[in-house]
Order: sequence, then structure tokens, then C-alpha cells
Amino acid sequence: MGLTKEQKTEVISKFQINPVDTGSAEVQVAILTARINQLGEHFKKFPKDTHSRRGLLLMVSKRRRHLKYLQNVNVAKYQEVIQKLGLRR
Repeated sequence: MGLTKEQKTEVISKFQINPVDTGSAEVQVAILTARINQLGEHFKKFPKDTHSRRGLLLMVSKRRRHLKYLQNVNVAKYQEVIQKLGLRR
């Protein structure tokens, strides 16, 4: 149910800082956002799946922590990531 290898590689390539970057806050936020969006589609088909809902809540809180870190460290990068992902307006 997770992201396929191709989807994950595509997301990483859009947000990586350098060619070998796979763990920066920007990349992690992008991957979590893709997984959260995918789970949103899953819940349209299976609204009573409470075990996956818990995983979704954990991912949302982890993404929030990464975004808070990014906002404290580099506000310009934070704004760029938010704009690319379309999280807030």
C-alpha cells in the first residue's frame, strides 16, 4: 500500500538538494505528503479502517514536526516546500 519505488524516486528527485540527498527535511516532508495523499484515497474506499487511520495520524504529526524544524532553520526553504506541495495558501 506504500509508494512504489518509481513514485518515491520521482518525489525525491523533485525535492533533493544534491544528487545523493534522500534524507533532508524537504525530501522527508514530500515523501510523507505523498503517502498521506495516498492514504486519503484509501479511506474513501475503506472508511472503517481504523488501524490505517492511526498510521495516517502518525505520519501527519511527523510531517508537522519536520515542517516546524524547517521553519525554524530556514524560512525561505520552508516557504518553497509549502508552495511546491500546496499545503497552505
